[in-house]
Amino acid sequence: MSHFTVNGAEIRDALTKAAKERILVLDGAMGTMIQGYRFTEEQFRGERFSDWLSDLRGNNDLLTLTQPKAIEDIHLAYCLAGADLIATNTFNSTSISQADYGMERLVPELNREAARLCREATKKAEAKDGRRRFVVGALGPTSRTASISPDVNDPGFRAVTFDQLHDAYVEAARALIEGGAEILIIETIFDTLNAKAAYAGVETVFQEIGQTLPVMISGTITDLSGRTLSGQTPTAFWHSMQHATPFSIGLNCALGAREMRAHLAELSRVSDAMICAYPNAGLPNEFGLYDESPEYMAGLVKEFAESGLVNILGGCCGTTPPHIHAIAKAIEGIKPRVVPEITPMLRLSGLEPFVLTPDIKFVNVGERTNVTGSAKFRKLIKEGDLSAALDVARDQVANGAQIIDINMDEGLLDSEKAMVDYLNLIAAEPDIARVPVMIDSSKFQIIEAGLKCVQGKSIVNSISMKEGEEKFIHDARIVRRYGAAVVVMAFDEQGQADTKERKVEISSRAYKILTEQVGLPPQDIIFDPNIFAVATGIEEHNNYGVDFIEATREIRRRMPLVHISGGVSNLSFSFRGNERVREAMHSVFLYHAIAAGMDMGIVNAGQLAVYEDIDKELRDACEDVVLNRRPDATDRLLALAESFKGKGGERAEKDLKWRAEPVNKRLEHALVNGITEYIDEDTEEARARSTRTLDVIEGPLMDGMNVVGDLFGSGKMFLPQVVKSARVMKKAVAYLEPFMEEEKRLSGATGRKGAGKILMATVKGDVHDIGKNIVGVVLACNNYEIIDLGVMVPAKKILDTARAENVDAIGLSGLITPSLEEMSFVAAEMEREGFSIPLLIGGA
Repeated sequence: MSHFTVNGAEIRDALTKAAKERILVLDGAMGTMIQGYRFTEEQFRGERFSDWLSDLRGNNDLLTLTQPKAIEDIHLAYCLAGADLIATNTFNSTSISQADYGMERLVPELNREAARLCREATKKAEAKDGRRRFVVGALGPTSRTASISPDVNDPGFRAVTFDQLHDAYVEAARALIEGGAEILIIETIFDTLNAKAAYAGVETVFQEIGQTLPVMISGTITDLSGRTLSGQTPTAFWHSMQHATPFSIGLNCALGAREMRAHLAELSRVSDAMICAYPNAGLPNEFGLYDESPEYMAGLVKEFAESGLVNILGGCCGTTPPHIHAIAKAIEGIKPRVVPEITPMLRLSGLEPFVLTPDIKFVNVGERTNVTGSAKFRKLIKEGDLSAALDVARDQVANGAQIIDINMDEGLLDSEKAMVDYLNLIAAEPDIARVPVMIDSSKFQIIEAGLKCVQGKSIVNSISMKEGEEKFIHDARIVRRYGAAVVVMAFDEQGQADTKERKVEISSRAYKILTEQVGLPPQDIIFDPNIFAVATGIEEHNNYGVDFIEATREIRRRMPLVHISGGVSNLSFSFRGNERVREAMHSVFLYHAIAAGMDMGIVNAGQLAVYEDIDKELRDACEDVVLNRRPDATDRLLALAESFKGKGGERAEKDLKWRAEPVNKRLEHALVNGITEYIDEDTEEARARSTRTLDVIEGPLMDGMNVVGDLFGSGKMFLPQVVKSARVMKKAVAYLEPFMEEEKRLSGATGRKGAGKILMATVKGDVHDIGKNIVGVVLACNNYEIIDLGVMVPAKKILDTARAENVDAIGLSGLITPSLEEMSFVAAEMEREGFSIPLLIGGA
């Protein structure tokens, strides 16, 4: 289009070159400077809008048209103060925000003129000193949020849709580029779904003009909770926006530099984009003003630079040209952050991040929120009992599902509306929304509707080549546009793949298309090579389990960064109604499939038998079927299955056989199998036989947990089962605690008695705490005072509490690999802040 004269490649090259040479300086607050002019209502209106029906004072963006010299002078002042990046006066120049003043039709003009004024100021500065400045087109968050209901009585209501946001950002971004913007910044993001819509709009404009400009993205941590207003942590925010491959990611507004530092450091560790920070000049005082002087603020952000956290520094609310000048001088000569190489892994997010690290052998995708797989859930959705339907999702997460699969494909439902309504309600439930979702449908329009509701990085389930490559590429590009990972079915124009050869062939073809034509990262591809029912009585079905397992092994060998998933319940379809046999089949299948490379599966997280604990005769029969080890395997399993139809799927005569074992063995059995029914009486029996209550914890209970650990480590137990084990352990310890307190009282062991004070916490990003809780109990029984901060504790809170409580040691707990990185960060922060007390590291 003729009115677009930008050269995206040249801009990116020049910007990248400058960013490698030095830390770039972004300008300061536009609003603060405008306030200093104390413009009246008449001055806001100017002659052009003198008869406007509503008040216009406060519409700072309108000053671009009514007080253009003041706006240009502000830009020039920031240029001469040392800024490299000058942002346009367009924070509210979208139709959504301008609707508050009835000025929607002015949006194109506001953005074009703002960019032109900014460009004029940068040219004047460049003429003075010869240094290039860049015009940054500012795209604010709008006055509405796509993830949060403004009505506390209706959590599913939304005041704005993804499509409305997209269209508003298209209009604004197009005009900014027409006016001369060289970079676009999506800033002050308090709701990541708004940012996704903004980027989708920007991408639409890029496609229109055939140019791609650098994009900066800046989120806002709204308070000391360390989350955005819509509830995401900084890492979850990055996972959600990583698909935009922004020139920079960062934080601005709401916090001063001191309060922002920990969150900025987190982003700096996890992101392979440039890092940009422009904090406020401290926190507002009681009059809403900002008190940090230029010199004081510059000293704080200089430490950001010296610690290698940033590539771009500037100022937000309360900052002025003197602040920017002081910052530019303070960081002069300090090398910019070295952008790290981040190991490719599947990185998802709900409110919290999820990373599929190599040590996570298997990810449980909860299947109960699926109307095709759960009669109970289908009934709740059909009856409109969404509160109870949310409880189903909540139970899945509580039982260890790391992702929840949501499917609304039912002929008598408005499936698209049901998907949107349910996802909107989940967004208001932090205990559910903390995990990523898998949006599951056979109709792609339902998938896309779901993607428009989710601020996190989700998984699409699924796309395939059954309708040919053109449709496959079209759908994959839309998935990529929303930043989701994707399940790809082994299905092409000829039908579903049933043999190993066909599964590998289709997956290899899809991989080539997705990586070379669509640009999808390999780690965001999840192949489902089709789990079919075995033991059906049809001979051709006997090798289906082997075909899946061997195809999995070969796909992972050829394409090591991809992942393998499948609907595990399909395998045992022939035995529906016999839950004991089905559970056994699933555990046997997963044991072998996980060893071959399957690392994800749609399963009922609350119903998985422990491989080692399956009746040996049943386990052998299931393995004969799954691995197709003998021609009569189906007949033998069918015959054996009849004896497992007792209550709860157990053999009646074996229901309580373990109750005859010695108490230590009973405790072990309860821990391994997650049985709480008898734990109080067994714990009491063990206590009665012990010299002191603590011996029960340090003896049989810990012995049982060691067995759990060994089974988990060898792939014979899965995370949901470990979670159930932890609950049993917690219940046993809770039973024992009053007895231990009484023993301490009788022995006179009160107070610290010189033993010491220890702070304990499960680090940020991790919710596993059973190990920490056990250690805390043991230490407390040895006269240590324990301060337990719980789970998901950020480094700042750990260190602030440690200092305030004057503790003698800090103990950190975590289960997953990212927890080790967070522990390393805490250790580094302890060193930076001058702590000299011991740091204890433990697993969960």
